[in-house]
Amino acid sequence: MDFAKKVISLGLILSLFQVSLAAVYQVGGPVGWKLGFNYNQWAGNQLIRVGDTLVFKYIKAVHNVLQVTQQNYASCNTSSPVATFSSGSDSITLKTASHHYFICGTPGHCLGGQKVDILVS
Repeated sequence: MDFAKKVISLGLILSLFQVSLAAVYQVGGPVGWKLGFNYNQWAGNQLIRVGDTLVFKYIKAVHNVLQVTQQNYASCNTSSPVATFSSGSDSITLKTASHHYFICGTPGHCLGGQKVDILVS
């Protein structure tokens, strides 16, 4: 019985430790989410893991964030996003280890480079 309590306690401690390891990344760093920045270069310098959170900060009258498929990312197709965010300060917790694709839905912005491929390990 004593051993079972220790195992349960250890499991709880480890799960709390894992939560505390989650990081928050502001996409683009202090630049935020706007035109004229190389987001894929920024993303390539980050070690983003499952449970981490992306924060997109931008002027909501000018930009938004669309989560899209790989195909729509490559073509800058905004017609069928997986999810749409438009608060100006969007927090997205990454729940799967894979590529996650985000673009700005304002006409011309994705084609102008306002897009990011986030690889989550």
